[in-house]
Amino acid sequence: MNMAENEKVQMETEDFETLLNESLKEEESVFCEGKIVKIENDGIFIDINRKQEGFLDPNEVKDDKGNLLVNLGDMIKVVVTGSRGGRPLVSYKKALRKIKVAEFIENYDENAENLVDVKIIQKNRGGYVCTNKEGIEFFMPRSQSAIRDMANVIGKTYRAKVVKVDKETQSIVVSRKKILDEDRRAKKELINKILENKDLIEGTIKKITTYGMFVDVGGVDGLVHYSEISYKGPVNPSTLYKEGDKVAVKVINYDNDKKHLSLSIKAAQPDPWDEIKDIEGGLEVGDTIKVTVSNIEPYGVFVDLGNDIEGFLHISQISWDKNIKNPRDFVKEGDEIVVEVIEINPEARRLRVSLKNMLKKPFDEFKSEYKVGDVAKGVITTITAFGAFVKIGAVEGLLHNEDASWNRNEKCKDLFKSGDEIDVKIIRIDEENQKISLSLRELQDSPIKNYASKHSVGEIVKGKIRDIKDFGIFVELDENVDALIRKEDIGNLDVESLKVGDEIESAIDFMDEKSARIRLSVRRMSRQKERDAINEINATDEKLTIGDLIKEKFKDQ
Repeated sequence: MNMAENEKVQMETEDFETLLNESLKEEESVFCEGKIVKIENDGIFIDINRKQEGFLDPNEVKDDKGNLLVNLGDMIKVVVTGSRGGRPLVSYKKALRKIKVAEFIENYDENAENLVDVKIIQKNRGGYVCTNKEGIEFFMPRSQSAIRDMANVIGKTYRAKVVKVDKETQSIVVSRKKILDEDRRAKKELINKILENKDLIEGTIKKITTYGMFVDVGGVDGLVHYSEISYKGPVNPSTLYKEGDKVAVKVINYDNDKKHLSLSIKAAQPDPWDEIKDIEGGLEVGDTIKVTVSNIEPYGVFVDLGNDIEGFLHISQISWDKNIKNPRDFVKEGDEIVVEVIEINPEARRLRVSLKNMLKKPFDEFKSEYKVGDVAKGVITTITAFGAFVKIGAVEGLLHNEDASWNRNEKCKDLFKSGDEIDVKIIRIDEENQKISLSLRELQDSPIKNYASKHSVGEIVKGKIRDIKDFGIFVELDENVDALIRKEDIGNLDVESLKVGDEIESAIDFMDEKSARIRLSVRRMSRQKERDAINEINATDEKLTIGDLIKEKFKDQ
């Protein structure tokens, strides 16, 4: 003990003595032995060698049933506590306490730990009068109590340390503050020792919470946050451990202000990601591995590789079916599945896998079963503004609005609803972009086919102008039958004078039932009319006779 500590102990001892003396002055008492000379209902009179007998409350010498424990003529030890009307007041119970205090002091060993549990029974100016379960009386100075709520201390029990005994005054001084100071000092030394230890520490799990576990490491509790349990990421500690389990931990931080010790279980274990980085030719993108489904979320599945590394299987990588709603429809926790590694990033601790890559691609299956021109049965899955998606087997094809009906005013939304089953014709398979185009109208007779059966190329027809473009004029010949007059076939018509809705006459220049196209030509119509006029003139000239020519000649003479 250094000089400063000696001076501090000396000052504290002097303070104790001052407070103790003040406490004793508040309760001046004389310890003596007397003889019971009279017993009455309201009091017992004891000869204590004074002018008047001492007065003792009978309740102090009764058992639990109310029976007196003393008899007339008995010698008992009492304490004079005061006087009333000149008659001394004595107490048997206080005498017993003093006897017990004397016995405690007689057996006191200053080298022992000397810890006691004391109950506060009285407050005075200097501090608190306390007793233990044996009835021994102690004094705790207020400065040594470390009690904040001084208004509500009566009846409360505290652990305290005996810091002074006085045989002359028969008093015992205790301190709660000493214990707290020693505990703090011991804890600080222990924490410093723990912080200096860079090796693993064995601890005992004391309490498990939703956010982690409290682990006792040699008398100090530290927190293992749930994110510090496994390299997989945050886990529920109650699924892996129970209270009382021994675990190896490592110190990762200590907050001096909050007095919080942070521990880690995963830091006490080898980092599995380091193993992946260190193994040459180890796990690579494209490798297939067997994993165990550990957790299922609405957006995907977490899989365990078996070495404390967790991979992620996104919902889009579970099946080629784009309409998958819930991963639980395909896998369940505990399932062992074979997947393909599609991304591995040890620095970011990210591993992504695919289950659908292990399955045969639906597009490849479709190509092996269907070709352009085939008719297939499908179910409408989605209807959009531009058409409808039709599922054929495990793939979807697009039925565009213009391929759904020969009626240009009809859209898929007007014709179908999701879930409808229809027959469609495959009109295009785009292998590069894996897209399929479908047609419903090609399975129906086109209005153009019907029109072509009643008309022929070269025939002059009439129609209404439906649209005017830079490259030509669209003409409606019949219901849902459109034809095009190309710019070069307009002839001498003044295009600027034409407007939508005008009637126009032209000749059929080209008809193709398969492609459902008709071309018209005003220029061809004009040439045809010229030829018809000439032919008519020629036909008239051929009817003249020789007699008609002679007559004409004589007329001219």
